[in-house]
Amino acid sequence: MKYTQLGRTGLKVSRLVLGTMNFGPQTDETDSHAIMDAALDAGINYFDTANVYGWGENKGRTESIIGNWFAQGGDRRERTVLATKVYGNMGTEGDPWPNQDKLSALNIRRAVEASLKRLQTDYIDIYQFHHVDRSTPFEEIWQAVDVLVQQGKILYVGSSNFPGYKIAQANEIAARRGGTIGLVSEQCLYNLAERRAEMEVIPAAEEYGLGVIPWSPLHGGLLGGVIKKEVEGGRRASGRSADALADTTVRAQIQAYEDLLEKHGLEPGEAALAWLLTRPGVTGPIVGPRTAEQLESALRAVELELSEDVLEGLDEIFPGPGPSPEAFAW
Repeated sequence: MKYTQLGRTGLKVSRLVLGTMNFGPQTDETDSHAIMDAALDAGINYFDTANVYGWGENKGRTESIIGNWFAQGGDRRERTVLATKVYGNMGTEGDPWPNQDKLSALNIRRAVEASLKRLQTDYIDIYQFHHVDRSTPFEEIWQAVDVLVQQGKILYVGSSNFPGYKIAQANEIAARRGGTIGLVSEQCLYNLAERRAEMEVIPAAEEYGLGVIPWSPLHGGLLGGVIKKEVEGGRRASGRSADALADTTVRAQIQAYEDLLEKHGLEPGEAALAWLLTRPGVTGPIVGPRTAEQLESALRAVELELSEDVLEGLDEIFPGPGPSPEAFAW
């Protein structure tokens, strides 16, 4: 495994991030523990989760699965850089009550305590704001964060799904307050098929020293060889991939992508991850394996070197938006 610094921090993290969203809804606890063990054995030390994972009436289930894994000992917690998120409503389904979601000081305080209990740990390495809260000023948010840092319950703070201007606003207010480190990472939707983050989000992250953590690196499976799987195994695309392939223009683009990689003897999913690892500002993509086999495929991407011919071909098939403001102003 290769490692890098997380943004401007001294924290060293693996270039692949283990996403745990499938733990519970898709993968049972025993298999989830096996995947986490395999990830740690392979050198992945950066695990990402969220308090809402498990979804619906099972919100919090994923954190509990991770907590039970930590409880097995063997330095699992000590070897893991743990990231979780706050924002989603953790109240009982069908019985909404105020202050059980978003980023008020009250909800942040309650959410941290609940996550620590489920995760069976006394601190969270990276506490992430899952979405922008337009109702809560950053002065209030940073005040709540400062208290938690002083208490030793969180070490760093990150964002997820923030636009560039909110990254700037958050860190400028943190700087004015003094003593607050501000955001150190941003999780955003970023992959070959969805490159709009290159216009504002990634430049803002680089300017303010945030590590970029792309989620959905295979764009819901669209970049994982869906057409090839249809042809070879009769596995038809489903969900978002099926909807996208119904568009003939998108299907032709994905076919060109798969043809390019087949020409160079590359697996689509591995190449899509390897491409992200070449991008400026990217710390590491989040991979969310449902099985041990999917984890093994992701691990191969770390050692994969894409040639200039492949990189140029990918840019031709999936052109980026260009730099800001030139992309929209000229």
